[in-house]
Order: sequence, then C-alpha cells, then structure tokens
Amino acid sequence: MSANSQSSKPWWRQMLTPGWVIAALLIGVFSYYAFTFLAPWQLGKNEALVERNEHISAAFDHDPEPLADRLGTDGSLESDAEWSRVVATGRYSGPDVLLRLRPVDGTPAFQVLTPFTLDDGRAIVVHRGWVKAENSTQVPDIAPAPTGEVTITGMLRADEGEHPNPPMHEQGYDMVYSISPGQVGSLAGTEVVSPYIQLLGGEPGVLDPIPLPQLERGNHLSYGLQWILFGIAAPAGLIYFLYSDSRERRRFAAEQEQLRIDATSGPAPGPEPSDLTSPPVRTRQRYGSSRANPWAKAYDKEAER
Repeated sequence: MSANSQSSKPWWRQMLTPGWVIAALLIGVFSYYAFTFLAPWQLGKNEALVERNEHISAAFDHDPEPLADRLGTDGSLESDAEWSRVVATGRYSGPDVLLRLRPVDGTPAFQVLTPFTLDDGRAIVVHRGWVKAENSTQVPDIAPAPTGEVTITGMLRADEGEHPNPPMHEQGYDMVYSISPGQVGSLAGTEVVSPYIQLLGGEPGVLDPIPLPQLERGNHLSYGLQWILFGIAAPAGLIYFLYSDSRERRRFAAEQEQLRIDATSGPAPGPEPSDLTSPPVRTRQRYGSSRANPWAKAYDKEAER
C-alpha cells in the first residue's frame, strides 16, 4: 500500500493493527484491576490498620469495662468493641482446644483456647496464650486453667470464621486452624458467644500471652497510591506511543511525497522526455538510514574507486 493511501486514512484506522489492539486490551485490563481491586485492596488494609490502632490506643486510655457492657443483647460483638479491654468473672469450664500451625514471633507454637462460663450463665472462649511446640510439631505439657471462680481481664477479639480445613484430634487434643468460638464451643460441648477474650499478662490461667500488634500502618497506603498511579500511567503511555507512531507515519509519508516531487519537477535537458525512461525515484527509509544494508554501502564505495 502506498504512502499516499496510508496518509489518507484517519489516524485511528492506521492504528488498527494486531500489535496495538492487543496492547490496548492488556493495558485496559491492567488499569481496570488496578482501580477496582489492587488499589482498594491496599487502601482497605491501611484503613483496617488505622482503625485497629485507634481501638488499641483507646483501650489503654480507659479502665477495663465489664464484659456485659461490650456485648450485644444476643452475645454478639459491637461494631467498635474489638480490642477493647474487658473484665469478666466466672470459671474455666471446658477442655483446652489448640490452634495449630500459627507461629508466634516466628516460633512454632500451639495457642490454647478454653471455654469460660460467666457468672450470668453465658460462656465465652478465652485465649489463654501460647506454648512453644516441641520439635516443631509436638504438643508440650500445658498448665491447666485454675479451678474455681476467677476474675480475668483481656481484650475482646472478633470471630475469625471457620477455616476450610476441618478440626482434627491429635496428641490428646482437639485442634482447629482458626479461632472460631462457635467451632471451639462445639468441640468442647459448650454454647458460647461470638467474640472471644485474649488474656493479658498476669491474669489467672494465662500462659505466654499473645503480644499486642505494633501500632504501625506499614506501606499499604503508599502501595494503594502506587496502583492508582500505575492505572493512570499505563493508558497515558499507550496514548503517547500511539501519538508518536501516528506522527512518524505522517512525517514519513510527507518525506516520500517531497522526494517524488523533487525527482520529477526539475528541467529535462537533452532528448524529449517522452523518449526517456523515467528515472527511478530513490526514497528514504521510514526510520532513516540506520537500517540500511552495511554490505551494500561497502560495495558502493569499492565501485567508486
């Protein structure tokens, strides 16, 4: 197809090549996921960390509250009650259930979950802390919870939901893969409320307490902003390269046309033009002479000598 016919096409039709179409589709898919999934994912994690840090800070700015004041009438966890410090009175009333395959500070560990019957008759799961696994997989001796009525202070935590892997019984203990009070209560034969209490250090029945998370936000905010920037930059880059390619096509077509005009518009001395064969028109390559055949150039120089 000649340069004139190419230049007569609208610019957008000149871009309808397989390479550009595939590039546009891939960039469109990438930007869509950057805006709808990747950026909201990181920004949501940042928002959750900010909310968690605010709740932990507020919990230690106030005295512990009675557990009944932080539970709903149906025993559910109030929306702003997670991480709040509560006081509960009752007795440990069930066998220990172990949370497996969740290390603490990089140490293989079993975390100990025990039902606790409150003085109002309801029951709640108490996270008593963790014990270091022996040989990475063996359950060590676990100190039993105290008998009799005790008063404990801890932090209210939300139900993590049941893990896809079912509970298992091993080494004399029922073991679960997530902290779901309903699942723990069913294994212990006790109906419990939906949240659980994570014991603080020095409380009756506590083992090694679970360390509180660091009050930091991490890099989630910057990651979220980066995904937004990538989602904008990708189509902007495509538009730039489309424009550059279209401009190069127009420049090339204009140069070719000018070379043809220069070759045919000069005076014609000697015989009549009708008796001559039209001289070949040398055209310039689209991207300059960088792609010319170097061996042909060398041959031309030898011929001139």
